[in-house]
Amino acid sequence: MFKLTRKKILLGISLVGLAIFPFVIWSFLIEPNQLFVVNYPIKVNGWSPKLNNFKIVAIADIHGGANFITEEKIREIVSLANAQDPDLIILLGDYVSRQTFDKTKTRMPIETVFENLKGLKAKLGVFACVGNHDNNFGNELIRKGLENIGYKVLESEADSVEKNGEKLRLVGLPDTLRNGDYLSYRNRINNALDSLENKEGKIILFSHNPDLLWTITGRYKASEDVVLFLGGHTHGGQINLPIIGPPFVSSVYGSKYAKGYFQDLGIGIFVSSGIGTSVIPARFRVPPEISVLEISAEN
Repeated sequence: MFKLTRKKILLGISLVGLAIFPFVIWSFLIEPNQLFVVNYPIKVNGWSPKLNNFKIVAIADIHGGANFITEEKIREIVSLANAQDPDLIILLGDYVSRQTFDKTKTRMPIETVFENLKGLKAKLGVFACVGNHDNNFGNELIRKGLENIGYKVLESEADSVEKNGEKLRLVGLPDTLRNGDYLSYRNRINNALDSLENKEGKIILFSHNPDLLWTITGRYKASEDVVLFLGGHTHGGQINLPIIGPPFVSSVYGSKYAKGYFQDLGIGIFVSSGIGTSVIPARFRVPPEISVLEISAEN
């Protein structure tokens, strides 16, 4: 007959502790300090064959000052992104990180984040939007910081680029946690597109948070030319347990669009798992990444 003794209880606790210890060390001290360049060869329905192998570097959720996101790490992000020789670089928000005990202050001064983030180069330009953590310190302050280092911020605004005689339109949208009015997104897209002299070309939408997807697709789709959406915010859940998957993803969609490329809702959807951390300073099986999209036509 099995008898539970104090010695056996202590032994069980010790074995559990030994099993958990490597997980804790990896998740808090090793994986968050990594940085990978991850290539995503994707096919997009409606994409022009003239733009096959079009390369976009997507950088999300840097969270300057978060654990292991030092000035040196931010400069490394710039160097690795430039080494991809992209057509476009799109920055997907959350450049800053709030202090744990004083939410009114950043862990790294905002000007320091942008001083180290300067120097990104892409053939057709560097574009950006603003994230929910950024908005805590003032949308205009973040916007100015990005513009001062030469990046074009699009928030309910559009721009047009051209390669191989084929035009592309880019529309950046504000973060859902700042905008609040979900049903305004269709009008925001249309107004942004109307402001462009160029009325031709497929459309790439980007915003920090993929939660707006239902407001820009289906019956709310602003244009049939919308073929691709880029977002961040989810961090891929940060913790991705075997079999179970991410226990929590900061999204109304749960883990459905936690990270990676999806063809859904009539468009291509890409969500980057980002680089920094928030809430819990850990990552497990969701390493920090610079996402490199190599886009070709579906057919």
